[in-house]
Amino acid sequence: METPTFFNGTYDETMALLIEARNYIAYHDAVNHRTLPPHVRLQISYESMRVTSRLTQVMAWLLAQKAVHAGEITREQAASEDFALSGGDVCTDPSGPDNEALPEGLRSLLERSHRLYMRVSRLDERARMEVQHAVAG
Repeated sequence: METPTFFNGTYDETMALLIEARNYIAYHDAVNHRTLPPHVRLQISYESMRVTSRLTQVMAWLLAQKAVHAGEITREQAASEDFALSGGDVCTDPSGPDNEALPEGLRSLLERSHRLYMRVSRLDERARMEVQHAVAG
C-alpha cells in the first residue's frame, strides 16, 4: 500500500522540526542562556521539553501510521490506546510563543510544534472515528 503524499509531507516536516529542535537545544541553548536569570532558564527548559514532547508524540503516531500503510499492523491496532497520540494538556497548551522572555528561536519552535501537534491530533481523531464507524457499520 502506498503512503499518501500528505503523510510523507507531515513526516518530513516532523523530522525537520525534530532536527531543528535538537540543534537548538544542544547548541544555541547551552551557549546563549548562561547569562539569563534562573527563572528564565527554567522557563526555557520547560518550554524546550514541551517542544520535545510534542514532536516525539507526533513522530510515534506517524510511525504507527506508516506501519499501517506497510501492512505491519492493522488500522484497528493503530487506533488503539497503545498507539494513541498522547501528551494531553502539556502538548495542547498553546502558550509560549507570546512569552517575550523566551528566545525567538524557541518561540518559533513552540508555535510550529503546536500547529503540527494539533494537526496530527485532528488526523488521529479522524482515523479513530473511521475505525469506530467501520467496526459499528
